[in-house]
Amino acid sequence: MVKIKACVFISGTGSNLKSLIKSSREYNFPININCVVSSTKKAKGLYFARRNKIPYYILDLNNQLNVETILQKLREKNISLICLAGYMKILKKNFINKFNGQIINIHPSLLPKYKGLDTFSKVLKYKEKITGCTIHHVSADLDSGEKILQKKVYVDQNDSKNSLRTKVQKLEYKAYSEAIIKLFSIGL
Repeated sequence: MVKIKACVFISGTGSNLKSLIKSSREYNFPININCVVSSTKKAKGLYFARRNKIPYYILDLNNQLNVETILQKLREKNISLICLAGYMKILKKNFINKFNGQIINIHPSLLPKYKGLDTFSKVLKYKEKITGCTIHHVSADLDSGEKILQKKVYVDQNDSKNSLRTKVQKLEYKAYSEAIIKLFSIGL
């Protein structure tokens, strides 16, 4: 099976990256992770890139020369898909346009509800009974691209931000891989 070359963008612990690396090792999984991009050199998730011998780069969106260098690296590696996995920076419109329709993101809410940051606090504040995660195409409008897949989980009255985060992250690990399979079964 010929796999699509992908890059995963991270900012933090890399738990979704770890899950995607595991899925990518499966014979029938449609992507291979050829590089990782982090918004910071302090991201704990870079450990998974190093451990799996995946090249990684640090992207400083405020430095146009660095942005162009990263874009060049992605072109050299023939990257066809970018997966944002806990990437906590907003990509500029011109960057998004260079990967027209080939950037996807995972968000810890049932979009269109609770776009942006601090979703678990919002879910609890508005006493939602159900929450979850959404995998969607990235567009110039924050968390507004076409949805690929959503997974739901019940919110218990005793849930805290941390317990809710744990529940949703467990969903995310399965959902992201399912969304990628779905995406390539219908054509990117």
